[in-house]
Amino acid sequence: MKLPSARVHRLAAFSVTPVAVLLAGGLVWQSSNAAFTATTRASGNAWSTGNVALSDDDLGTAGFTVENLVPGQTGERCMVVTSGSNVPGEVRSYIRNLSPSAQGLEHHIILDVEQGTGGSFNDCTSFVPTPDSQNGVPLSTLAAVNHDYATGGSPWMTTGTPGERMTYRGTWRFDTTGLTQQQIDALQGASISVDLVWEIQSDETPTA
Repeated sequence: MKLPSARVHRLAAFSVTPVAVLLAGGLVWQSSNAAFTATTRASGNAWSTGNVALSDDDLGTAGFTVENLVPGQTGERCMVVTSGSNVPGEVRSYIRNLSPSAQGLEHHIILDVEQGTGGSFNDCTSFVPTPDSQNGVPLSTLAAVNHDYATGGSPWMTTGTPGERMTYRGTWRFDTTGLTQQQIDALQGASISVDLVWEIQSDETPTA
């Protein structure tokens, strides 16, 4: 058996060195992949919408039902509006569905709506009004000026606590001031109808 030459031994020695380097490199890569870690989190994040709701104490009946009017007659009716909302909002009132008469009676029924406390539907005995400078205007004017939420009047800001209440007193009168007797007589047999609406919308600028 012939022994390997010195040259062969040297080649064998050199061939081992790259393998050793590669193994060492692998050990270094594995070592650098290890590290200390830690995390923290805020769990259970969620968003849900609020509710807006309004009710009144009219028990489903009309606020005003007046028949056999005569010139100069007047009357009043109170209504308590309750917010069932759990978010802040603004309540406004307006006129809808005015059904005018051929004689123009809507120009001569003057309505003044006040806000305040106390009283109840059909009973304004304990009503205490909030001071304001508004005067009553004809139903025809209200229907033209306050006809939706954007143009509604008598604003009431709610805080978002269910059960908040506001009492409204509506005072009306059949005003024939400035009319001739012939014009007054022409109003006989006239009738009109209208819806009084209270609407709430939630606050448009909520905080996070």
